[in-house]
Amino acid sequence: MESTPVLNTLFLVALVMLVLVSGGILYLTTLEWRDRRRQDRDKKMSR
Repeated sequence: MESTPVLNTLFLVALVMLVLVSGGILYLTTLEWRDRRRQDRDKKMSR
């Protein structure tokens, strides 16, 4: 079947996009967690 290379390419593109989006979400979640920890620490020090 001739459409197999096209489907393989689309599958690889979808897989790469899934990895990139998941990595971006993980990165932003980690940044938010670190920022929240820093803000909590600053609030405790200012008391």
